[in-house]
Amino acid sequence: MVANILVGMLCAHLLCFSVMFWLVSKRLHGKKMGMDFFAMGNLLLGSAYVLQLAEGGPAWSLVSVVNHTFMLASPVAYWLGAMRFFGHSVPLWRPLLAVAVTYSAAQVLVQWSLGPVARYAMLSGMSALLFLAMVITVVYGVRTFAKDLYGEMIFFAVLISGICVLNALKFMKLVDGGLNALHMDSNFQLVFYIYMSSLATVLPPSIIWLVLRRLTDDLRDMAARDPMTQLLNRRGLTEALQRYFTSRKAVPAHLLMVDVDHFKRINDTYGHQVGDAVLCQVAEVLGATVRGGDLAARIGGEEFVVICLDTDILGVMHLAERLRAAIENQAIKITIDQA
Repeated sequence: MVANILVGMLCAHLLCFSVMFWLVSKRLHGKKMGMDFFAMGNLLLGSAYVLQLAEGGPAWSLVSVVNHTFMLASPVAYWLGAMRFFGHSVPLWRPLLAVAVTYSAAQVLVQWSLGPVARYAMLSGMSALLFLAMVITVVYGVRTFAKDLYGEMIFFAVLISGICVLNALKFMKLVDGGLNALHMDSNFQLVFYIYMSSLATVLPPSIIWLVLRRLTDDLRDMAARDPMTQLLNRRGLTEALQRYFTSRKAVPAHLLMVDVDHFKRINDTYGHQVGDAVLCQVAEVLGATVRGGDLAARIGGEEFVVICLDTDILGVMHLAERLRAAIENQAIKITIDQA
């Protein structure tokens, strides 16, 4: 009875947050950050548990097949949503349909050849493997593409590890004890659904927090950059220098001043649109020529600066000459419309 109540609460949490994720994704017009994918994952998992309650217990039926398929497809949707969050353009429907068709066929094959215990064990085993792959991806992300979210990613890795372990334990219990392991009044099932209900309460707000943090970071980055050249502006340069000189590894830096000679003549002769194109070309040269750790900024008009970090005066002179030669050799193409 208690386990059924927990499953009912789990369904309510998942389906309500599915609607919330979908509403949030509608507000994020151009960059949904995977929220629509997370909404689909919650919808699939919530629907799977609704079907489980309707099923009433282990059985071989169309409802059971759809339940298992939804259950396995939900982590795939979450995985794809995470890839979307980190900027990877991946489709949703084709992978989900491929998983649904393949796993439904696998269920029929396993049920007829090995029996119901094997089918339920297959679901637990496949779920454990999927969540293990998600944990590995998160750990890899902490070291590569998600370094700025170290704490959050470790938190997610710990929570997902719990699901992985519980599904692995369920797989072993099914292999050892058969379908009795799925009895809703067993201690294991009670622990399993307590953990899943807790997870359904904690994870969705955490995902929304990540989206808000990413939006805040994007706004902060926009405020720190010149909108035309995408180089740092005065504010961004000041903040970057403050961070650098308050760190323990800070050493003296060198400043290069760069401006475009006779820029007013360019604007007066060819117009401001061409002048803007010249500034963008100079900015591209700066971005391509300076070293990875250096800071390049546009501080006003045709004035640019480069802050050279962790180098000596000879290295700065070499960089200055490379910049001068690169800008000198940069041809600016002017179309008739621009002129």
